[in-house]
Amino acid sequence: MTRLTAAQMDRACGTLLASAAGDALGAGYEFGSARLGPEGPAMIGGGLGDFAPGEWTDDTTMAWCVADVAATGADLRTEAALDEVARRFREWYETGPADIGNQTASVLRAVGPLPTAARMTAASAALHERTGHTAGNGSLMRTAPVALAHLDDPDAVAEAAWRISALTHHDPLAGQACVLWSLAIRHAVLHAEIDVRVGLAYLEPEAASYWAERIAEAEESEPGRFNPNGYVVTAFQAAWSAIHHTRVPAGSDGCDHLVQALRTAIAIGNDTDTVAAIAGGLLGARWGASAVPAQWRRVLHGYPGLRGEQLVHLAHLAANRGPGLYDWPTVASIDYAHYGIPRTLVPHPYDDGVWLGDAGVLADLPADIDAVVSLCLVGTAQVPEHVEHVTYRLIDVTNAGDNPNLDFVLLDAARTVQALRAEGRTVLVHCVAAQSRTPTVGAAYAVLQGAPVGEALRRVCDALPAAYPNHAFRDALERLGRHPEVQLRRDR
Repeated sequence: MTRLTAAQMDRACGTLLASAAGDALGAGYEFGSARLGPEGPAMIGGGLGDFAPGEWTDDTTMAWCVADVAATGADLRTEAALDEVARRFREWYETGPADIGNQTASVLRAVGPLPTAARMTAASAALHERTGHTAGNGSLMRTAPVALAHLDDPDAVAEAAWRISALTHHDPLAGQACVLWSLAIRHAVLHAEIDVRVGLAYLEPEAASYWAERIAEAEESEPGRFNPNGYVVTAFQAAWSAIHHTRVPAGSDGCDHLVQALRTAIAIGNDTDTVAAIAGGLLGARWGASAVPAQWRRVLHGYPGLRGEQLVHLAHLAANRGPGLYDWPTVASIDYAHYGIPRTLVPHPYDDGVWLGDAGVLADLPADIDAVVSLCLVGTAQVPEHVEHVTYRLIDVTNAGDNPNLDFVLLDAARTVQALRAEGRTVLVHCVAAQSRTPTVGAAYAVLQGAPVGEALRRVCDALPAAYPNHAFRDALERLGRHPEVQLRRDR
């Protein structure tokens, strides 16, 4: 398999993260559970499953069942891998989930406690024979991870998408929708563009013609037309129409498109969590994990006791076919001591409740620090469990292609520090050496508080002994100083 670039890996990780975010965001509004106000959706929880704020639903849980197997490096087309997916589906079913589709529940109930993929597929076929209705949206909602296991082989993506769909959804329309969406996700990860037509060539001619018409219909119609959307075709159209019709103002970045398109998807109504989960998978594959706001990531969680960052780990393992640099994300701790970095921990010159440091500080974290913002890779056990940990993908390079969402990341990191401080937390901001990333985000926080860019950067760099942000970061700080949110704060 060809090694993915940094940006491609970010997009691969965004596939699961943004799908889960859309799911949790839409959960509270499902089938009119809550009224959607003019400010747009928030992670309010509630909904049909009485979910906690930020908790994902069956959509992401079933996607996790697939991703957990893909993360082992398995070929998702094999009976062994499909058996593992089927087993995870049934184990979840046995927990008595609060929200599960009727069709999926019927199949999982029928196969008993020790299912195989063959038995589950047969049970799905039998349900179709009895009812003629197995084209719900329940397999499309979980298809996001499929592409990650086979990014180098579109034929494998198509076959795996079809077979995983057939475990619970026998109707060919469900399988065809999964093939199209999974191949669109693959294309977005690899090529940074959204095209839901790339998979048409992998369908039979009659099916391809049918879906080409449905795609065109979604583009020609306003998103609100696709309600109700429990049917797989309408769910597909609702998600695609929301993405296609969401436009962002000139000068905005892709992160705005991700956020606004998810809001559009939820505003359609009906099965809001599922439509937003479907849309989120493709949006994340285009814009990346770094485009998902920390405001959502901080509360994102769900079965089987995971946080959103752990979905990023699974996506990385699936797309990379194993751990990457420093054995991340499976390593408990990353020791950067070989760089010969002097231990650095200094108070922020504008706020003594914010500390600026290097990764070595994590080995002996001061007791009063109860939130950590990491700007580099850290191990799974490197930050104490009682400390809130927010991670950012920020690479210390000047090549814009490696940090495609740089402006958003700087603004979002500054917002996160600001939010943590408003909650009364003492915050550590760190990277590997407190040389480039730490001073950049430290300065961004000061700029968001109203400090001029030049002054903020000078004072933060003066406080850090080795500070020397690269020129791409410095340019991004200058752009941050012209951001409307910063200008508004200064005008006050």
